[in-house]
Amino acid sequence: MSSDTTTGSPAVAASPRRIAALALPALVVLAAEPLYVLVDTAVVGHLGPVPLAAVAIGGTVMSIAAWLGTVLAYGTTGRSARNFGAGDRAGAVAEGVQATWLALGVGLLLALILQLAAGPVTGALAGSAETAEAAAQWLRVAALGVPGLLLAAAGNGWLRGVQDTRRPLRYVLGANLLSALLCPLLVYPLGLGLIGSAIANVVAQTLSGLLFVRAIIRERVPLRPRLAMIARHLVVGRELLVRGAAFQTSYLAATAVAARFGTATVAAHQIALQLWFFTALALDAVAIAAQSLIGAALGGGDGAGARRLARRIALIGGVCGVAFAVVLLAGAGVVPTWFSGAAAVRDQAHVAWPWLVAMQPIAGVVFALDGVLIGAGDVRFLRNLTVGAAFGVFLPTIGAASVFGLGLGGIWAGFALFVVARLIGVLARLRSGRWVVVGPAQ
Repeated sequence: MSSDTTTGSPAVAASPRRIAALALPALVVLAAEPLYVLVDTAVVGHLGPVPLAAVAIGGTVMSIAAWLGTVLAYGTTGRSARNFGAGDRAGAVAEGVQATWLALGVGLLLALILQLAAGPVTGALAGSAETAEAAAQWLRVAALGVPGLLLAAAGNGWLRGVQDTRRPLRYVLGANLLSALLCPLLVYPLGLGLIGSAIANVVAQTLSGLLFVRAIIRERVPLRPRLAMIARHLVVGRELLVRGAAFQTSYLAATAVAARFGTATVAAHQIALQLWFFTALALDAVAIAAQSLIGAALGGGDGAGARRLARRIALIGGVCGVAFAVVLLAGAGVVPTWFSGAAAVRDQAHVAWPWLVAMQPIAGVVFALDGVLIGAGDVRFLRNLTVGAAFGVFLPTIGAASVFGLGLGGIWAGFALFVVARLIGVLARLRSGRWVVVGPAQ
């Protein structure tokens, strides 16, 4: 058994130190890909505006695959953790095997679709034929890494489920470091230009995926596909995909409304939104620890312990949110200047800033409890809550902001109400105890 596993009840063993031991490596893994994208962007940026725009467009399309990977990893973690908590490590790894088959199938299919659709998709997104052609060339090569990307996501999922935090950290960091070294070498000295960037992406994603495949082979469990288990993964994935679509719809609508108020407003909105995504990335690390520990506690039959653990995780998420709020509040006069030198943009950023700061503690609790409910397999409730909050609260609020000219303040007030509505929902669900279903994954 992994040296990262705990003894006794998973809920009893889940001290704040243990939660941090799961969350911090998860945070590094979560941050590795965005940090590599920054390196890639910096390297390609020196080729000129067309290659940079091409990577921006191609990367936007590739983010769909990354989103699918996150969905796959989250669903796999909860199911693997339940079996692990029940003392069935082989069953936990078996969930990873089926997730791996699913990742391979979806990855190959998506890679093929992108080969065929790269031209039309980039043509629709690009502002010029030159940029569209460059983006299509980049995307066709980068798409070859999609199977590896999804295999790595499945591997992350089951390894988190068995509370092995070391191997994902090594695999993801090692592959991304290699790619970060390859990218400038391929782009400049070897003269591959934009295509060199895409090849570096493929190398990182494929290597990472193969390392996770090797890890599951070394577990010495049956590797044949089992359609019934794959179908159960698809059900969980469907619920998380619908939930994710509600988020994406909300973010796109908010940006569209911000654009109606002028260039400075939409630029400031983008600054605030990217900072929101950054803090959400860090807070998601607590949610990942929650998925693993809650799944293990329920799988081990410790419903009461899972309740206590959920409250502890919510408190930790809230504390992390307060810490981010303090940092953002202290940086209110400085941070916007990092992103724009235009006074109008900075002024608009200050309109959104109080909302961004105030939302952090609430978001810390919400994200942590999202992780609790995903770990418990209560994904249908989360889907319904997110869709209801998006279409019943957030979108009507920003619609009113557009109609009544409330500007960026009205948009971010809508964001705040969206988060508060989700907080009310997850707290009510936590108190009801309906998420406490013990036993291994079904």
